[in-house]
Amino acid sequence: MVIIPAIDIQNGKCVRLKQGDFSKETIFNKDPLQMAEKWINDGAERLHLVDLDGARLGNPVNIDIISNICQKFKSIPIQIGGGIRDLETAEKYIKAGASYIIIGTKAVEDPKFIEELCKKFPGQISVGVDAKNGEVATDGWLSMSKLSALELSKKFENFGVTEIIYTDIEKDGMMKGLNIEATSMLAKNINIPVIASGGVSCIEDIKKINSVAKFGISGVIVGRALYEKKFGLSDAKKIINIKNDSN
Repeated sequence: MVIIPAIDIQNGKCVRLKQGDFSKETIFNKDPLQMAEKWINDGAERLHLVDLDGARLGNPVNIDIISNICQKFKSIPIQIGGGIRDLETAEKYIKAGASYIIIGTKAVEDPKFIEELCKKFPGQISVGVDAKNGEVATDGWLSMSKLSALELSKKFENFGVTEIIYTDIEKDGMMKGLNIEATSMLAKNINIPVIASGGVSCIEDIKKINSVAKFGISGVIVGRALYEKKFGLSDAKKIINIKNDSN
């Protein structure tokens, strides 16, 4: 399992939202490139970048900033989401150096699009499954679908999707802990690795998610807890390494 720092970009700045509410932002750095450099210097082995404006509007807004980060830090995998809803945009990010692209809203609206992307970019397509009260949200979390996280994830099992990134919206940015039960339940019931996201608040949350990693959880995205220095990236990595060494 890998610890993945999140860099959410809104209006060109590195921010964190609460429960996906665009009006409840905290600006942590005016330069996302600088933030990426910090996490990499701290030992990040992968980065999670989201174009929040793109997610809301349905087309990429901060693509130049994200492309610059990909170009500067080619040594580690970078996964990108937010507003990727057509083949052209996906191709732009892949050409810019993205290791993985994350499809959210479009995956709900058109699962066949995921199949098409997986064929064109094998091993580079992830699906973002963002849920509130068990129901999948779309359009930057502004709209709700009628699908459960499990129902949606099941649609992609035979497409070649690399990972499902599961976020509990009610937990996201609230520093109240991951939804361990829902995340592990999803991982147990699909044959695609799951990345946990939303709510990491302390080092204990890392211990908890690591304890169920055996069910198919390949990583955990951490945002506000790192930005507010509730624990360091090195502390989280030590827990993962200790667990791995004992297996």
